[in-house]
Amino acid sequence: MNPQLNISRNRGSTKYSRREQVERVLWALCSPLFRLSPRHLYGWRNLLLRLFGARIGRRVQVYPSARIFLPSLLVIGDETTIGPDTRLYNLGPLRVGARVTVSQSAHLCGGTHDDSDPAFRLIRAPITLSDDCWICADAFVGPTVTIGEGAVLGARAVAMRDVPAWQVHAGNPARYIRDRRLANTASSPQ
Repeated sequence: MNPQLNISRNRGSTKYSRREQVERVLWALCSPLFRLSPRHLYGWRNLLLRLFGARIGRRVQVYPSARIFLPSLLVIGDETTIGPDTRLYNLGPLRVGARVTVSQSAHLCGGTHDDSDPAFRLIRAPITLSDDCWICADAFVGPTVTIGEGAVLGARAVAMRDVPAWQVHAGNPARYIRDRRLANTASSPQ
């Protein structure tokens, strides 16, 4: 016989610090300033994110339709693009390296629940997207996953495990397709 889930205990538990609760309320109130801004006002959106504690590099492009859960847990490196309709559900720290592309409708999910706990405890996990990687359209990156330097996660792929550097992974679950080689550059891996 299996014990029943204790959803009441889950709903009654404290999942966020007082500071995070205040941040979530203020971010929700300010979100229209972010979401309704014209597409090319990247600097404006970067400023709003910084005001809420995000660390944003130079020449970062975050589209206005991107949804970001907790800006204070977000770090984005130089020359990175967070595309339209992306979802950055960063319950834990989300580190996005330099020159990363997160394509339209990608979902980065830094949270899950402990399915062995009757109270279904929330787990707030980190995600790391290393420099020069590409998360293609509609791809999903799960909690604790690291996408390696220069790696590609193909369209609609589901990465629930780390993707090694300079590899292309695709499918559900994501699996190795081939090594990534950059044409005509001195920085390509050997």
